[in-house]
Amino acid sequence: MDILANLLNGMLVFSTALIFAALGGMLSERVGVTNIGIEGFMVSGAFASAVTAYYAEQSGMGALTPWLGLLGAFIFTLIFSGIHAIATLKYHADQVVSGVVINMLATSSTFFLVKMIFAGSAETPIITHVLKKIRIPILSDLPFVGKVLFNAYPTTYLAFLLVGLLFFIFFRTPLGLRLRVIGENPSAAATAGVNVMKIKYISVLLSGSIAALGGATIVLTSNSNFAFNTISGQGYIALAAVIFGRWHPVGVMAGALFFGLAQAIKDQFQIFDFAAAIPNEFFYMLPYLLTLIVLLIAGGKTKAPSALGEHYDVGKR
Repeated sequence: MDILANLLNGMLVFSTALIFAALGGMLSERVGVTNIGIEGFMVSGAFASAVTAYYAEQSGMGALTPWLGLLGAFIFTLIFSGIHAIATLKYHADQVVSGVVINMLATSSTFFLVKMIFAGSAETPIITHVLKKIRIPILSDLPFVGKVLFNAYPTTYLAFLLVGLLFFIFFRTPLGLRLRVIGENPSAAATAGVNVMKIKYISVLLSGSIAALGGATIVLTSNSNFAFNTISGQGYIALAAVIFGRWHPVGVMAGALFFGLAQAIKDQFQIFDFAAAIPNEFFYMLPYLLTLIVLLIAGGKTKAPSALGEHYDVGKR
């Protein structure tokens, strides 16, 4: 039971970053803007959180350091999500190409900035003030469930709260109805008096910043610094979670948990004797292999928002 509890707790650890990133991607795609740039937003968030936390630590911020890192990631990534928004919404650039450019731009520019800021170093210094797991009193003492659910990083609790918040907004508020209609038929929304472009811009900007929290989570919980390979394709796994979850907050969370479980298996199975006969590369490729399998099985059966990837012309009705 302890092994299973550790496995499921590890699933929560690995899936937290994916939940943030996938929810960010979902928000953009729900209003019709394809978001291939999740990887770039995560890279940007990881970089900004590491740099912000490092200088906050040097300034003696102490326990506030990781929280300032999260805030830095959220704000800094508005640069990249702003580029994506302007390119796709104002200039009608191909949304897939724009996302790919964001991934390349974020990866290369942050690596350059790290070398420039830290005297040629390929990575940021180690941050000592990072987020620690929180044990919820009484609940964490429950058999099995307490160890799995109530002994987690604060970002994990935030991620689940964000899932609930987005679910409430999308399916219980007038704003959510507008968001869903814009993703299906923006012209109909405009006819009803909705400012389609304003909502699209805000959604794309928030999309990048929410996804950036995923990159920041990796830095501020497990890695403690930023390097060029900190994200290592997890943005693409998050994109798969969006498709797997059918652009629904709860479904997206389930997809992220599934892929997080694959990464937890990589860590847990290597402690067994029989794992010595299996090449380490197999465990490292497992999350990406599962991503491909899921996309092959579920990709053709999911129905994306009808207006996803289409450019909206303000003058059209």
